[in-house]
Amino acid sequence: MAERVEQRLEDRIPELEQLERVGLFSRTEIRAVLRKASALEYKIQRRALRKEDFINYIQYEIRLLELIKKRRARIGYSFKKDEIEHSILHRVHSLFNRATGKWKDDVQLWLSHVAFCKQWNAKHQLSKVFSTMLAIHSNKPELWIMAAKWEMETRLSSESARHLFLRALRFHPECPKLYQEYFRMELLNAEKQRKEKKAFEKAKMDLGEFNYSEEILNGEMAGIVYRNASQKIKGVEFQLAVLSIAKLFDFTQDLQKEILENLQSNHADDPLTWDYLARRELGLGALQPSEHSTKQQKVSELARREERCGAVFDEAVRAVPTEDMWKCYITFCLERYNRKTNSEELKQKRLERTLSVFSKAHESNVLPEALYKQWGTLPLWTLWVEWSEGTKSKEDTEALYQRSLHATTPAESVTMKEMYLGWTYRNCGYKKAKRVFTSLCENRPFSLDFFRKMIQIEKEQESCKMLHLREYYERALREFGSTDTDLWLDYIKEELNHPQGKPENCGSIHWRAVKMLQGDQVEDFISKYTLLQTGHL
Repeated sequence: MAERVEQRLEDRIPELEQLERVGLFSRTEIRAVLRKASALEYKIQRRALRKEDFINYIQYEIRLLELIKKRRARIGYSFKKDEIEHSILHRVHSLFNRATGKWKDDVQLWLSHVAFCKQWNAKHQLSKVFSTMLAIHSNKPELWIMAAKWEMETRLSSESARHLFLRALRFHPECPKLYQEYFRMELLNAEKQRKEKKAFEKAKMDLGEFNYSEEILNGEMAGIVYRNASQKIKGVEFQLAVLSIAKLFDFTQDLQKEILENLQSNHADDPLTWDYLARRELGLGALQPSEHSTKQQKVSELARREERCGAVFDEAVRAVPTEDMWKCYITFCLERYNRKTNSEELKQKRLERTLSVFSKAHESNVLPEALYKQWGTLPLWTLWVEWSEGTKSKEDTEALYQRSLHATTPAESVTMKEMYLGWTYRNCGYKKAKRVFTSLCENRPFSLDFFRKMIQIEKEQESCKMLHLREYYERALREFGSTDTDLWLDYIKEELNHPQGKPENCGSIHWRAVKMLQGDQVEDFISKYTLLQTGHL
């Protein structure tokens, strides 16, 4: 073992000599590196290997690379990278390969190698990592998706991405997420080629040699993916998912129409279909924003669109008179009622519609017990505190908010907490809002919007403190960290973008997210995190 360690240390000598020769490291620092490397080498040459020893060695080498990068920037020296960084990178890849070879089932170890390759732009090595990883973990669709997206977005190879998706579908022929991402990839490829062709035509270039396929340009490849998927994957959720993807592209009108027709013909008895069709009215026929439009015109237009939504829901509960259908209708009414508006007329219409739907659901004997409780107290309390905000003193209004928290059920108190926090900040300022937030945190339950509201309040301050944002994110993650991927991603973005953020914390946040999230949420998080790393989110 000693001979092997000595040999590996001797292999480091050329890079260390270069570091000293060009003035990046002192002789004392070189000796310290050798001592540390020697200790790390002995640990990974033992008979009883430990994964932690490999991870520590890898982390040390990465920190060394980052230190070299900083010192290069400080002294303005950019030469001899082949002799210095190349050998360190090679060593890190070798350590990762040994570790993943020994602990093949540790997906996080593989993902760490993937992240390292991306960070240091090791494209050739990353291809090998993906290939080996997928051969071992072919049962994990999210890894196939990650590899295919990298081929499409980084290597700009739609053919390789398509090949990976097709291979993945042989292992997972009924995986909705795979089909959704394959569908998205084909549309992205079509959009990319359409832009290229338009640019070439604008420049009056000969397109003969480029051979653009009308089938791809029109999104027909995505249509084929959709039709094949529809034969294998039943259920309205998949149809709505691909429809939402198609709506992101401005050349998919025919495809959207096809999906919508299938939705209506094959899933007419599903409440989710009606819920989508009703909510769709909010965006149909909307007036284009105009500087000449008055506030009253905008409010009237919004009221008309909400009326159209209500008309579709009315038809829905006649066609599908189930508890779930009524629940969709009531949920929509409550969402609109809770939206902020300065129009008393619109607010009154929303309240009347909400109470009317509650009443009709009760008459039909399909109102769930949980919604009965909301019907009996929450609208009254919200109306009461809103009235108090406009007519009473701050002290009276605050006392009323405090009463509402004790008088409403725990589920209903969630809404009151959000309103109380927002009112406090608007009327009493940041410090009081922070005290109210802390006191409210002593009693569950909470909504995610409650925490997001406090985060937004902090971000609106001139001296927005990352220490406070971390506190709010950590509190929110304790409540919603197992179900909400966007919360984790927003936390990571804060660490990356805030002046007081620590980008080095992102790795541990990623690790915690993968451990805490459940089921498909893990795939969704990994997918979005990859987009964030590549600048697409």
